[in-house]
Amino acid sequence: MADLFIPILIAFIMIYATIKGVDAYSSFVNGAKGALPLMASLMPYIIAMFVAVELFRNSGLSGYLCNFLSPIFRAIGIPPEVCELTLIRPFSSNAGYVILRDIFSTYGVDSYIGKCASVIMGSSDTIFYVSSIYFASTSVKKTLLTIPIALVCNVACAIIACFCCRFI
Repeated sequence: MADLFIPILIAFIMIYATIKGVDAYSSFVNGAKGALPLMASLMPYIIAMFVAVELFRNSGLSGYLCNFLSPIFRAIGIPPEVCELTLIRPFSSNAGYVILRDIFSTYGVDSYIGKCASVIMGSSDTIFYVSSIYFASTSVKKTLLTIPIALVCNVACAIIACFCCRFI
């Protein structure tokens, strides 16, 4: 049934548009035309995020920061092995998946660390990516507390995720 959802949705939209007398194709093309300027304005932000994440990880700064923060992570209940995932995930989902795969291959998917990494990956989001796209496409100017609050929530999610995984 899940495989049929998209074709059924498209058929429903086409039938509804026909009943309402709307040219669905022209509406789709006009919507796509409107998306091109938005994509052009967002592209520099997206590229900047990808470059920043790669520089952070490949420069070794990620490793140094994880070594420095490991005692703090351990004290608040987060395994130090998922430190890099917790640091990278707010920046990039793809880099987070690479780290998650590395954790799975090293510790296994059913290990405590693997479970913690899975739940952290699923309970957090790419804060900087989402914020940069949202703020670039809207006229919101007062963004001072947005990122710090989102980062605190991200760490809280990681702590709760690791606590809950102790009982799974």
